[in-house]
Amino acid sequence: MIAPAPSGPATLADFEQAATQEHLVPLWTVRRRLAGAEPYLWRWPHVRQRILQAADLVPLGGQGAERRVLLMLNPGLPADRTATTETLLASVQLIHGREMAPSHRHTAAALRFVMEGQGACTVVNGQPVSMDVGDLVLTPGWCWHGHFSEHEEPMIWMDGLDAPLLRSLAAMMGEEFPTPDRKQPLTAARDDSLELYGAGVLQPIDRPAGQLNSPLLSYPWQQTEDRLNRLAERDGSPFDGLALQYTNPTTGGPVLPTIDCWIQMLRRGEHTQAHRHTGGVIYNVARGAGWSVINGQRFDWSAGDVFCVPGRAWHEHANASAFEPAILFSINDSPVLRPLGLYREEPYQDNGGRQAVTSTFV
Repeated sequence: MIAPAPSGPATLADFEQAATQEHLVPLWTVRRRLAGAEPYLWRWPHVRQRILQAADLVPLGGQGAERRVLLMLNPGLPADRTATTETLLASVQLIHGREMAPSHRHTAAALRFVMEGQGACTVVNGQPVSMDVGDLVLTPGWCWHGHFSEHEEPMIWMDGLDAPLLRSLAAMMGEEFPTPDRKQPLTAARDDSLELYGAGVLQPIDRPAGQLNSPLLSYPWQQTEDRLNRLAERDGSPFDGLALQYTNPTTGGPVLPTIDCWIQMLRRGEHTQAHRHTGGVIYNVARGAGWSVINGQRFDWSAGDVFCVPGRAWHEHANASAFEPAILFSINDSPVLRPLGLYREEPYQDNGGRQAVTSTFV
């Protein structure tokens, strides 16, 4: 004969509380309270004002800050998640003229998309990499990197990192450059990677092929804009307009093993169809103005704004101008999903491929 079980909690709520205190969390309660990234937009005038305020209040190095950075944290994620989407983090960083940001390295891969200013460099493993507005600059994982400016004007850029992904994998590590001033010696010519790999189809034969990280550290805006303009009259994607991928010249694939970078042009008056896919995307409005509809919510954007599209969110884009193109820079985590067979994409079938707008972000 089996003895009867001891009497349990009187109510379901009592049971859930008791089990949770014993670290036996009922699955149904997790599903009820599960938080996820949500669409959000950071407006450039407000972001710019805040980072300039920080520039007046926060010195770099010494007793100041390691980096003068404002993180763009997704309001739909728990307070302890430092993330913009589930796997990616965007932030805005400023360096004053004549300043130096100390060098360090970490396992997280990072990139910079320059928004304002001139005369700054990122030093990557001893190589100074020039930075100008619209440039994409890479600092691959575990590369020493720091920043300095040779111009009085401050420079502002958007950072993109895969740090949330690495934290979830318990793979996030970092260390400071091992000198008292934490300043890297310059051991390579300025923009040496651009000299070696920037010609596109003509590559050095004595360099290792198939590197996971792009050996090209700088993708200048002038070349990017020229390429977009040359292809502007060609057919593009019904979901993304004229979209181009920044590529690793040794593989033809994404520039970083965990982050794919795109540049896309919405031609005059262009309005794309809606689709969705696994993996989140962070957009930076490089030029122009328009709007995106994300899960039925309209987000109006203009140059400098940053917005995010969570994974599996329906989204479409529109250029507000009948005269000028709009250009969006974006980063996504598809290089992680594709090798695992987790990337999925589907078009929106109803209403001619366009979503009904249920609300507007203000």
